[in-house]
Amino acid sequence: MPGGRLTQQERQQIALGLADGLAYAEIARRLDRPTSTVTREVMRNGGPIGYRADLAHRATEHRAHRRRQAAPRGSEAPPQAQGRDTEALRAYEETLTTVFMQSGMPKMTSRVMVCLTLSDNGSLTASELVQRLRVSPASVSKAIAFLESQDLVRRERDEGRRERYVVDDDVWYQSMIASARAIAQIVEITRQGVGIVGPDTPAATRLENIARFLDFVSESTARAAEQARDILYVKPDTTSE
Repeated sequence: MPGGRLTQQERQQIALGLADGLAYAEIARRLDRPTSTVTREVMRNGGPIGYRADLAHRATEHRAHRRRQAAPRGSEAPPQAQGRDTEALRAYEETLTTVFMQSGMPKMTSRVMVCLTLSDNGSLTASELVQRLRVSPASVSKAIAFLESQDLVRRERDEGRRERYVVDDDVWYQSMIASARAIAQIVEITRQGVGIVGPDTPAATRLENIARFLDFVSESTARAAEQARDILYVKPDTTSE
């Protein structure tokens, strides 16, 4: 039955499935587990190439042992509001973190991004991130620097002059626009190469094809981002009863 921790035998089946080139969904189907469970298990234990059942099982036991140890006073994560299921939320956080990691985002950066995304007001201070994630301030600072470089987070100061990190709909819009601009720069540089390698060479044809493709992608991305911001944004319900 789905639910509960993976057994050592299930981890061995995951390893065999990966060796056979099976997709996560197929491995999960054979185990009668959610696909997210298998995805999370593989990504946190070496990825599809480095996954080993025995090492993954020992690592899980080690993490469970550490969680059973009493946490220092004052370090507990804040309780969840809105009557949320804490275990379900924790599992979802791990799944979303895995998805961000699969997109190329570093693990700690993914954890910070998920923490900000799932906070109700979409903003947290450095100290709040440290407390929620139980990591060092340096780890948070490094993750925030990466997210800022991708235009996925912006900084604000609250009434107490504390610096807050914010992620909202406009941040994603700005990130998509920045991505479109970066692609457009590649287009420009690629087309410069046509004259350098010679206009009638196979290399020139390749560069021109790349430029045309990326030019279309860049324009489409920017246009779609503009349309999405105008049409699809869901505004919070501020009406009072």
